[in-house]
Amino acid sequence: MATDFPPFLTPLTGNEAIFTTKFGTTHSMWWNCSQKTPDAVFLFIPGNPGLLEFYTPFLESIHNENGCFLTVWAAGHLGHRGLPCSDYSLAAQVENAIQAIDAVSDAFPRARIVVSGHSVGAWIALQVLKARPADSTQLFLLCPTLTNIADTPNGRRLSWLFRPPLPTIISWLSYLMRPIPLSFVFSNWYCVIESWSCFMKPKSRLFSRTVLQIAILRGLVNSPSAIIACLSMAHEEMNTIREMDWVFLNEHRQRLHLYYAAKDDWVSVHKINITRLFSPEEAARIIDNANVSHAFCLTHSAEVASQCTLWLRALNL
Repeated sequence: MATDFPPFLTPLTGNEAIFTTKFGTTHSMWWNCSQKTPDAVFLFIPGNPGLLEFYTPFLESIHNENGCFLTVWAAGHLGHRGLPCSDYSLAAQVENAIQAIDAVSDAFPRARIVVSGHSVGAWIALQVLKARPADSTQLFLLCPTLTNIADTPNGRRLSWLFRPPLPTIISWLSYLMRPIPLSFVFSNWYCVIESWSCFMKPKSRLFSRTVLQIAILRGLVNSPSAIIACLSMAHEEMNTIREMDWVFLNEHRQRLHLYYAAKDDWVSVHKINITRLFSPEEAARIIDNANVSHAFCLTHSAEVASQCTLWLRALNL
């Protein structure tokens, strides 16, 4: 079935499109609702780097289970695909997401909007809720980095890598990295992919997706501008995502659904302070899964999507 894009998206190929704001253009993916007008829109904001292809299995699973009433839109980050933009700061990413929810509200005024974000995308989703509380019906926050990200094991270990002038230097080095196999540069990521590849048939859809994901990662490594955008955004995350606005979080906790990896070095012990706000009666909106890693989109897309479907159906959208 051909994809019917809303007026605020410029079609590319398949279900891919471009979303344009005053800051520039961003990559998007769109899945139609089977109805002419959706009852709800699932607006997804990725982590960093914001390469939407990594989330395709997750998003397709949600659409396949709920497409009779739900439209799915994945809205990428400024600069992360090397598309033209004038500002890729963290503040601009937040404003870009706010303009995305404004576009949905204008195009589908009767639809309820569920905003979902992964990692820093979850923090951005909270900023969207602050800016547009009347439009954000519910938030699904997946492996969320909501507070004190610099004070986590990964934050302490890697924050030096994001400080200027290293993003610029690393982007220059990308030219030298092009002949180097990705398995050498991203050894941990490749271990995961290779372990799953053993169970794939060479002509299977899953194998094709893996090949595509590797190609997308190669595209990031080969794009100096995208590298600068991703690393500079990470630096701002370390400096910006600090103390939580606890009053705001408690005020809106009825809208929040939290999915945590039991061991997550980008979140660490800080999730305890967040989850303790929720009463035992609200426990169904908090998941702590020992089988899922922070980068759930690599190996556990279907599992996380199934939980999102349970939450969606409990909302009676």
